[in-house]
Amino acid sequence: MENIATGDGVMFFMSDVPLGFGIAAQSTQDCRKLDTNGIVVLHQADIGEYLRMEDEL
Repeated sequence: MENIATGDGVMFFMSDVPLGFGIAAQSTQDCRKLDTNGIVVLHQADIGEYLRMEDEL
């Protein structure tokens, strides 16, 4: 992921299957400087959310 700014919407894919989306908490340049516990994306939703919260929906 290149040239992503803080606040940009991002989607996650694996083998062309969308897994989820969120909002970038850091720019691409800032992500390169983060430690391993740094927050990169603010979670909005993902494909497994329905399965984890099925009883509450």
